[in-house]
Amino acid sequence: MYSAQFEGKSFDVKLDDAGVAINGTPLDWDLIDLGNGQFHIRHKNQSYPAEIVNIDRETKTVDLKIRGQRYSVKLREDVDLLMEKMGMTASAAGKVNTIKAPMPGLIIDLRVSDGDEVKPGDPLLILEAMKMENIIKSPGAGKVKKVKIKKGDSVEKGQVLIEF
Repeated sequence: MYSAQFEGKSFDVKLDDAGVAINGTPLDWDLIDLGNGQFHIRHKNQSYPAEIVNIDRETKTVDLKIRGQRYSVKLREDVDLLMEKMGMTASAAGKVNTIKAPMPGLIIDLRVSDGDEVKPGDPLLILEAMKMENIIKSPGAGKVKKVKIKKGDSVEKGQVLIEF
């Protein structure tokens, strides 16, 4: 079961061996897969050429083109709906408040300063621990509020290194 958002409306979508049902009603249409994301839809003696333009797996969004008109459909699975209900959305998961030391070690390089903007995956610092260099990357987007360490500092596990 999926929840689909399309043009500001939500629909329940069920896919199984019997076909596709929207809000519990089976779809009354024929779909022919032409390959390479191209489809032919027949509904009530009308013909609709369709194409999957883009699939963004991260945002779970599918961009379609039907009869030359573009549409964007956002899909959410049951687990997405449950996490949303619990307040655990993807946007909340990407919010960064602090970076803490994952282990004791020595700061051998610092790549950000107070006021810097960071994106997910940007390298923030290099922490040497047990003779290994560990690149600590930003888990989300944000602005560096305060760098609480400097190059050459020894840090303990759990110590706050950077505030956002």
